[in-house]
Amino acid sequence: MTATITAFERSPDGGKGLARDMRVRWAFEEVGQPYNVRLLSFKAMKEPAHLALQPFGQIPTYEEGDLALFESGAIVFHIAERHAGLLPDDANGRARAITWMFAALTTMEPPIVDREVARYLEGDETWYEQRLSMVDARIRKRLNQLSGRLGDADWLDGEFSAGDLQMVSVLLRLRGSGILDEYQNLSAYVARGQARPAYKRAFDAQLAVFTAASSGS
Repeated sequence: MTATITAFERSPDGGKGLARDMRVRWAFEEVGQPYNVRLLSFKAMKEPAHLALQPFGQIPTYEEGDLALFESGAIVFHIAERHAGLLPDDANGRARAITWMFAALTTMEPPIVDREVARYLEGDETWYEQRLSMVDARIRKRLNQLSGRLGDADWLDGEFSAGDLQMVSVLLRLRGSGILDEYQNLSAYVARGQARPAYKRAFDAQLAVFTAASSGS
């Protein structure tokens, strides 16, 4: 049975691959599994049918048979556990890859998302510049730590894994800020992720939705 995920009918990221269905699309592409996409308007995301799947009214969701999941991290984890290609075969390697998945979502992503919140919702406040400076300092602290751990390696722990998929996806949210450019090895790390054929296929699929919506087709 082919799984169905939900995605924005009109993505607020402008088709840049930052909406969280991108991570799920990328996971499917890495493991070579087909998937269906059901597009949702912002209005539909707040209606009972969707809230029954995603109680917070967000995307993506995942449905396959009688299984329904929400939260992109949980969905990627489920895909990685069910299909070869995103988790190592040995138990210790799998545990480390899963650790990096959690690190990306719970340690790296919060201050990066906090920066987005500050820019889009608090830019008119008198204390905005001070707050942004504090958030950027928190981000740089985490990037310093991550950069030191990655070093000259291609990926976080041996071969590419779901941990890298999540980490690259998180770091991409810094695009345009200039902060990631300060870390040569992390910038190259993200570029390697974007160069993967699976990433390109997922990106093109998400961009096609935005392009079609923008053209009114």
